[in-house]
Amino acid sequence: MPSPGNPSAGRPRSEEAHQAILNATVELLAEQGYSALTVEGVATRAGVGKATIYRRWSSKLPLVVEAFSQLPSLEEVDTGDLVNDLEKMLREYLHLFHASPLAAVLPSLIGERRHNPELSELLDPVLRGRRQPLNRALERAQERGELRADVDLELAADLIVGPIAVRLFFSGAKIHPRIVGPVVQMALDGLRAVNSEG
Repeated sequence: MPSPGNPSAGRPRSEEAHQAILNATVELLAEQGYSALTVEGVATRAGVGKATIYRRWSSKLPLVVEAFSQLPSLEEVDTGDLVNDLEKMLREYLHLFHASPLAAVLPSLIGERRHNPELSELLDPVLRGRRQPLNRALERAQERGELRADVDLELAADLIVGPIAVRLFFSGAKIHPRIVGPVVQMALDGLRAVNSEG
């Protein structure tokens, strides 16, 4: 029996197949969108049998969500200053967004989830998790006194990422990192105006 430090010969192949399936899923999502993606197509692209996929995922829904969860998301940034945190976080995200399949995959999934409750149920917790670095940056700013204690941080996060989402889903244009500075400034100007009331 192999020791924990010396896995069996079959294990690397299993892990390799698992990753090949996830990679193929991302590729096909980017090329075809969610609706056209099939388990058979993924199996062909990954070079595995459909049974190999179904042993790991019950359907394409959990497969797609796991594949999506591997794509870049907001990364933790803590410089001690909210403006710097947000600008660095969003610029790095936009760079990764356009350098990966995320730019094609995310709009496809967001569009599909509106009329697919099962996909929404699985995808929504992943989307919330991907936004946590932004939420934590706002929480730290609140603790430092940069934002008033009663500011709604979920709404604040919406104000910050909202313009980027609008550009992505309604204009279809590539989002240039140069918009990050104005987006952050306008959002924080609004939040600070709230802070000054009363």
